[in-house]
Amino acid sequence: MTNQTINTSEAGQWVDVCDINDLTPETGVCALVGEQQVAIFYSGKLDQLFAIDNYDPIGKANVLSRGIIGSIGERICVASPLYKQHFDLTTGECLEQAEHRIRAYPVNLAGNRVQVGIR
Repeated sequence: MTNQTINTSEAGQWVDVCDINDLTPETGVCALVGEQQVAIFYSGKLDQLFAIDNYDPIGKANVLSRGIIGSIGERICVASPLYKQHFDLTTGECLEQAEHRIRAYPVNLAGNRVQVGIR
């Protein structure tokens, strides 16, 4: 990971977190964005980036970046490595327990740099 640089955009502020080449397809990495741990995933199959909170509210630990990404129906999700609940990578919704939700962040690719949007 590189040092964070904040750029202002119409969507808020973009925090530069890493180079796209630092990401292995179908796996996640954790980045510290401000004071928040953010799990960043790159789906090679979809050629798409996702960013969510790294904190699993059910297992009460920062582990979601170590989860396995896949899909349930049309929903792209990550399975928590603790109790295997699935969190939608687009909305942050827990598919098994709707009362649990995590934050999903906008993510941007600027050249080869992965950026996470914060407000």
